[in-house]
Amino acid sequence: MDILDTLNRPLRDLRISVTDRCNFRCLYCMPHAEYPWAEKMEILTFEELTRLTRIFLSLGVRKIRLTGGEPLVRRDLAELVQHLTALSGLEELSLTTNGALLGAHAQALGAAGLSRINVSLDTLRPERFRQLTQRGDLQQVLDGIEAARSAGLTPVKINTVVMRGTNDDEILDLVTYARDRDFEIRFIEFMDVGNSNNWDASKTVSKAEILNVIRTRFQIDEAGRRDGRAPAVDYRFADGRGALGIIGSVTEPFCSSCTRARLTADGRFVTCLFSSTGFDLKSLVRGNASDTEILEAIQRVWGSRTDRYSDDRWEALSKGQPFSRGNKIEMITLGG
Repeated sequence: MDILDTLNRPLRDLRISVTDRCNFRCLYCMPHAEYPWAEKMEILTFEELTRLTRIFLSLGVRKIRLTGGEPLVRRDLAELVQHLTALSGLEELSLTTNGALLGAHAQALGAAGLSRINVSLDTLRPERFRQLTQRGDLQQVLDGIEAARSAGLTPVKINTVVMRGTNDDEILDLVTYARDRDFEIRFIEFMDVGNSNNWDASKTVSKAEILNVIRTRFQIDEAGRRDGRAPAVDYRFADGRGALGIIGSVTEPFCSSCTRARLTADGRFVTCLFSSTGFDLKSLVRGNASDTEILEAIQRVWGSRTDRYSDDRWEALSKGQPFSRGNKIEMITLGG
């Protein structure tokens, strides 16, 4: 069964946050030392997540990505992976991580059936890495990435948020790092996620600028968006050695083709990365609602979806107008 929102966008991809906790404090995501964490009893259990995932799959979802916080701080995560990969209709189960705990968990995740890994990596300089994450060890992450490769969690994808005056001088180094190791790197324009990262447009290095830098050293050809709906525009190296992607989340918004929804760790169904609210599915699950009742609730929420935040933001910025959409759900709660 396929469901469509008000702009005829189907629901195909679901990001599931398994925890709001994280072992890093990255400046563009969660810069503060402490946050109002969800109580353990408010976090969905593996059984509840599996049940909800089964219902989402019946509505047309085909790809699941596990997120956080940092998903690998959730105990026994490989057990959840095993439950989810056994579900009918799931085409891909991936995970986004900061990589710090990958060395300890990659083999178990691969054995449980995880398809692949996305690792956030914004710099290759140890001291800068420490400054950006406020507590991370770069070498531990690099070792974790290699552990993921050894565990067969391929293709390994590297996600890099590019920030003007912070790490935009490392674009070529990061491309070279990924290309030499047969990883696919995806550069992401810095954007206004959550409420606390002090975003403004001057800090965003545009997709066009990133491309110009890459082309000073490498010849690349545009390959378009995977499946026509992926957030990244893909590029192939002309010599046939690998690929990279760029997500123009600010300057080239892709709201019109967005098929992604999110399930927060505490059970809210959220239809946009920039949402300020979410629909409480946990109350239905724990209130003895039937699968049919939960399915119908998801249909109603998605069917009334009108989200086009990034389109609205870019329209305002292009006209030199201020843009604000009030309080948004923090990334630690929402998941990437």
